[in-house]
Amino acid sequence: MASALTAGGPPATRTDNAKDVLHGVELVDPYRWLEDQKSPETREWIGVQNAYTRSILDKVPGRERLKKRFTELMRIDSVGRPFSRGGRYFLSRKSADAEQAVLIMRQGLSGSDEVLVDPSKLGGGKNTSASFQDASEDGTLVAYSVQSGGKDEQRVRLLDVTTGKHLSDELPEGRYISFSMRPDKSGFFYSLSGDDKPRVREHRMGTPVAADRDVFGEGYGAQHILACEVSEDGRYLNTTVWVGSSGDVAEMWVKDLRSDAPPRNLFPGIKASFRGSVVDGRAIVLTNWNAPRWRVISVDLAQPGAEPKDLIAEGKQPVSDMALVGGRILLEYMDDAKSKVRVFRPDGTFERDIAFPAPGSLAGMSGRWRQPELFYTFTSYHIPSQIYRYDLDKGSGDLWFKLRVPLESGNFEVRQEWFTSKDGTRVPMFLMHKKGFKKNGNAPVLLGGYGGFNVNLTPTFTAQAVIWAELGGVYAVANLRGGGEYGEDWHRNGMTDRKQNVFDDFIAGAEYLIKSGYTKPSRLAISGGSNGGLLVGAALTQRPDLYQAVICSYPLLDMVRYHKFLVARFWVPEYGSSDDAAQFAYLRKYSPYHNVRKDTDYPAVLMVTGDNDTRVDPLHGRKMAALLQANSKGRRPVMLLYDTEAGHSAGMSISHAIDEYVDRLAFLCSQLGIRVR
Repeated sequence: MASALTAGGPPATRTDNAKDVLHGVELVDPYRWLEDQKSPETREWIGVQNAYTRSILDKVPGRERLKKRFTELMRIDSVGRPFSRGGRYFLSRKSADAEQAVLIMRQGLSGSDEVLVDPSKLGGGKNTSASFQDASEDGTLVAYSVQSGGKDEQRVRLLDVTTGKHLSDELPEGRYISFSMRPDKSGFFYSLSGDDKPRVREHRMGTPVAADRDVFGEGYGAQHILACEVSEDGRYLNTTVWVGSSGDVAEMWVKDLRSDAPPRNLFPGIKASFRGSVVDGRAIVLTNWNAPRWRVISVDLAQPGAEPKDLIAEGKQPVSDMALVGGRILLEYMDDAKSKVRVFRPDGTFERDIAFPAPGSLAGMSGRWRQPELFYTFTSYHIPSQIYRYDLDKGSGDLWFKLRVPLESGNFEVRQEWFTSKDGTRVPMFLMHKKGFKKNGNAPVLLGGYGGFNVNLTPTFTAQAVIWAELGGVYAVANLRGGGEYGEDWHRNGMTDRKQNVFDDFIAGAEYLIKSGYTKPSRLAISGGSNGGLLVGAALTQRPDLYQAVICSYPLLDMVRYHKFLVARFWVPEYGSSDDAAQFAYLRKYSPYHNVRKDTDYPAVLMVTGDNDTRVDPLHGRKMAALLQANSKGRRPVMLLYDTEAGHSAGMSISHAIDEYVDRLAFLCSQLGIRVR
């Protein structure tokens, strides 16, 4: 038997003698057998682990009160940011009593809604979701994807909105990176990943998918990600090639669809990131080429070999996103990890700023180059998502949709403080709590971070943050190196052989919260997911004395073997690979799984993962939970919350999400001594 419940403690898990010798170093892997997710022994072990977890979490007082409040904040009427084609608007809409959003069409902004796709009628259960992919220029044909159980894989279907009938042109389940339709509905392009041959393919309407032909991708391999886009006028196919998923190196290829000429690399031989779109016969490109905080350039496609033209110079603040709408170039800047949007004319001259109601985050922009109508989403820790409609010709906008959440935003305070990391680098941190909060050195604090892949952690509304603050806690988010909050230099100082900087930043943030009088170790918890799961895994193994509790979600933890599983090969440019001797040395030095020590008083740990995580293999969570359980000498529990229905990506139903959030917060409350009233 793989494991069995033991009185007063976690399940006992058997070990084996798996060993590897890498670059002259012997590594013992006692839980290698748990990598086999489908074996009967592993399945039995998962069941016993979940039983142990439930035996603890189900007894936490106040769970029903937590569930009631999460339900109030999450079961609400909501809509997604719309996009328009041919006078029709397409968006998602979820009613408070629904598990998933439906996809709807609206004739004009004030027209009635027509439900096009209802995920509850697609089969696959409550964890099946649907999302728009694209629509034809006249708005009569839409493409949408279907995901189930949190898997990254999806299938794509096409719907004639006039007849309500699906076309036979359907893509089977796969890892589709992008999908773009020809404006005249004659076909579409899509990019595939998930194997050693990424490629862009073309489909002609009415033909079998098996007859689709590769139009780009020859010579690219396992570490490349391809994304394609047809220009609004239908003339050009623009393909971006990422080397890994960090975004710091990306090629831009453009193919004239009216010509037999092959695709053209706009910036051959330059190792930098180029990404953008084609409008009015020119490519408008956001790049970090000779500009670590990014700039905008353009290329005239009518003149082969033409030199790029500078449009918008690099500024003091880094650019995190670009949108081409209404004949303007819109840039989102990072202003100390807060969003700021500036509007520029096509020649790059500044026109105006778009004002936000409070410091917070732009959560996406949508619009068309030849239409002045812009939709954007704004949010902050204490402000639920708001969708604004903005007329770029008039320079004014209005609130188009506001989530009706039982919450008084004025009861909370959000501010930013700075701390100093181990090497002297100043790092910012957001703090949210109830107004009137006073430091007493004993507040329960939940600290989170990410620190990787050029990702910006900007203020975003979450029910967990609100409830934590309502319980008297401080919700803290550190903007660590490895992210993109301060440009490409900030990112590079937290990747590959400098990844330890990220962990040092996070640990320094925890120490700051203690030294500055917010909390103490017995009242401090940390949480992170995916790359953030690696972050908290390293933090708990390097400084177990600093925290009382850790939530480690969908994590990377065995950094010696991570690149061998699922799509992790895309992350080698970010982390490195143990196949290389020099990279192996630093990976092994911080790899959480290889740095668990015997008889150590580790914090309480809730390891969260699940079968359908097809991005970060759940073997990391399984192996680490077993190893921590065997080596922690303290009385604090190490638990595995293992979901057999959901995973890393979209698809989780509202009821399922609420139950998981309740488990997470119940765990934190039980460990930090918070009474739920």
